[in-house]
Amino acid sequence: MPKLYYVPRTRAARPRIVLEELGIPYELVRLDPGSGETRTPEHLARHPLGHVPVLEDGEVRLFESGAICFWLAERYGEGRLLAPPGSPARALAYQWLCFALSELEPPLAPLAAELKKPEPERDRARVEEGRARFHAAARAVDAALPGREFLLGSELSVADVVVAAVLSYGKFLAGLEGLPAAEAYVLRLRSRPAWKRAMAD
Repeated sequence: MPKLYYVPRTRAARPRIVLEELGIPYELVRLDPGSGETRTPEHLARHPLGHVPVLEDGEVRLFESGAICFWLAERYGEGRLLAPPGSPARALAYQWLCFALSELEPPLAPLAAELKKPEPERDRARVEEGRARFHAAARAVDAALPGREFLLGSELSVADVVVAAVLSYGKFLAGLEGLPAAEAYVLRLRSRPAWKRAMAD
């Protein structure tokens, strides 16, 4: 049974959504960063920086949410969430996963750091730059979606989980104004029962 080390409202939600979409039994190990549970020697042995998620699945131990999501879909999907190796759809799933983590997500951490500051202390130029970089990447997703329910067509893929999770966080920080297809896509993913179960806490 897969074991997922987890902190709510972090990247660990992504593999949890995949687990819920697949409908397989799993063990959820909740960690509390505030009490130091992610800095114990045991957890630092799982992740060298003390982050989540970490997955333990038999002999496999993985960190990084994208890698975990792909492993789960490949190991347990039985044709769901991930197209066969060597197929064009599999190549596009890799593309969108990499795009989510290399283009969509990087502007969000510095933007969130600025927005946490009291408004008079914020660097407005950095805020605008972060929003502009995120919107530029989100436009590529928006352009890919018209006429299709998901990025690869009519079937949900593991890439959708990761892309929509990043877009959802970006919507919270920077909005998705002027990107109607991307905004509707986020709402579709967030309305799925698996997403709701994974985000219930």
